[in-house]
Amino acid sequence: MTIFANAVRAMAVGLGLLSAGPAVAATCGNDAAGFSRWLEEFKGEARGSGISGRTIASALGNVSYDKKVIGLDRNQKSFKLSLDEFMARRAPASFVSKGKKIIAQNAGMLNAIEQRYGVQKEVLVAIWGMETGFGANSGNMSVFKSLATLSYDCRRSDFFTEELLAALAIVDRGDMSPEQMKGAWAGEIGQTQFLAKNYLRYAVDGDGDGRRDLIRSKADVLASTANFLRAHGWQAGGGYGPGEANNALFYDWNRAGVYQKALALFASQLAS
Repeated sequence: MTIFANAVRAMAVGLGLLSAGPAVAATCGNDAAGFSRWLEEFKGEARGSGISGRTIASALGNVSYDKKVIGLDRNQKSFKLSLDEFMARRAPASFVSKGKKIIAQNAGMLNAIEQRYGVQKEVLVAIWGMETGFGANSGNMSVFKSLATLSYDCRRSDFFTEELLAALAIVDRGDMSPEQMKGAWAGEIGQTQFLAKNYLRYAVDGDGDGRRDLIRSKADVLASTANFLRAHGWQAGGGYGPGEANNALFYDWNRAGVYQKALALFASQLAS
C-alpha cells in the first residue's frame, strides 16, 4: 500500500472503522485497458484494510471506468475566474435573497448549530449555496464509479485511493448504502460536498436519527459543515472577512483564492 493509502488506513483504524490487516497496492493506469485488473487488485487492498466483503461486492461489483470523469478532471476552469465572474456563477444576487429566506425559515436549527459549534449561520448557508445551490444540485454520479476511475488514473492515484477506501468505510459504518452515495464528478458527497475522508472525520448526526446523512438531512449537512470548521480552529464570534480571525480557515475548506474571497463576501451579504 502507498504511504497515502496507509495514511487513510491508519486514520480509519484509529476511528475503529477498519482492522489493521495487510494490503497490497494496486497499479494505476492511464486508459481503460487495465482498469478491470486494477479493480481486482484494489478489492484485495480493501479487504486487507478491513473493509467487509459485503461492502466491496455491493459498492464495487458493477463499477466501470468513466471517461467523462477523466475529461472533467482535466478541464477545471471555474477557479480561474475573476471574483465578479465567480460570484455571478456561484453566489448571484438571487442566492443572496434565497439565502436570507433560508436563514429566517430555519432560524431555530441554525441558531442551535451556531451555539454548539460557534460558526455563524450566514457562513454555513453561504457554503451551502456556493457548493450545491442550497442542496438543489448535489450531483447524481456514482461516488464509487468516480472514485474508482480517479484512483486507477495515475494523475492523482494516491489521493483518490484514500478517498475510495474512505467511501467504502462510510458504507461499512452503516451511514449510507452504495446506491445512495451519489455526488459530484470527483466523488464529493452531499449538500456541502464533503470528500469521503472528511465525511468520516467530521460528519455528525444533526437531526438525532442515529445516522450521518449529508445527502438528505439538512441538519446533518449544516452541523457537519460547522463541525469541520470548528475542528480546523474556527473562533466563536470571530470575524471571517479579509484579515479577520477566521478568514484564513476558508483555505481549509477550499484552497482556491477566488473561492475564499467569494465565500467571505457572500456570507457578509447574507448577514447584512
